[in-house]
Amino acid sequence: MMKSLQSWPEPVTRVQSLAASGIRAIPERYIKSPSQRPLLNNDAQEVNVPVIDFQNLFSSDRGLCEEALRCVHNACREWGFFQVVNHGVNHELMKRTCEVWHEFFNLPLEVKQEYANTPATYEGYGSRVGVEKGASLDWSDYFFLHFMPLSLINKNKWPAIPASCRYICMHIYIYIYILL
Repeated sequence: MMKSLQSWPEPVTRVQSLAASGIRAIPERYIKSPSQRPLLNNDAQEVNVPVIDFQNLFSSDRGLCEEALRCVHNACREWGFFQVVNHGVNHELMKRTCEVWHEFFNLPLEVKQEYANTPATYEGYGSRVGVEKGASLDWSDYFFLHFMPLSLINKNKWPAIPASCRYICMHIYIYIYILL
């Protein structure tokens, strides 16, 4: 059993900082081995991310609901993620959420670091998932927030800057709560 880490096993370099530094090549530790990359369709050089229609997820027709759940299960098992359509989320809320998070990620590093995550929860601003020293890393910075279960919500992790970020997080929280 792995002990609970409170800090990362090595210094964390933010991907946004690396990209802005003018580097000419992506560092080796961000390049996935061929076995870790998505498989391409044999007929085309494109990746077809699963698209799942949530319209039937809450259907009174048990067969339609079970088929939607089967699609979610398969996408999670085979891909680890999927795109959702017909989810019912207000398009204006989605647009505003994107704008607010773009504002956050354009803030100075020192401001974003106030919300830095740890291996204990991964919640907050981060650049790595996984605690193995020397592990391959993803070429991305992220911000993880818990909205479910309710017992894990930590509103102190909701950024106060930009000012509208907590407002948007609260709208998302209410939307999820109503949906479920």
